[in-house]
Amino acid sequence: MESKNDKLPDFEKALEELESLVEQLETGDLTLDQSLSQFKRGVELTRHCQGVLDEAQQVVQKLMDTDDESSAVPFDSGD
Repeated sequence: MESKNDKLPDFEKALEELESLVEQLETGDLTLDQSLSQFKRGVELTRHCQGVLDEAQQVVQKLMDTDDESSAVPFDSGD
C-alpha cells in the first residue's frame, strides 16, 4: 500500500509541479474536471511545501536558541 508521503515529491520538485499547475490553470484550457483535479493536487502540494517549511523553521529556531544548552557545543579552535 502506498503511503501519502510516497506520492509527494521533495520540496523543490513539489514547488516546480505547483508552478506548472498554476500555469495550466491560468490558461483556462482545462475542462472543469481537469481544473478541479489540478486544483486539488495544488492544494496538496501547497500543504506539503508549507509543512516542509514549518519543519525547517523549527530546526533553525532550535539551532538559534541560545538558551538551549543541549545544542551548545564548545568551539575547538584547533590551537
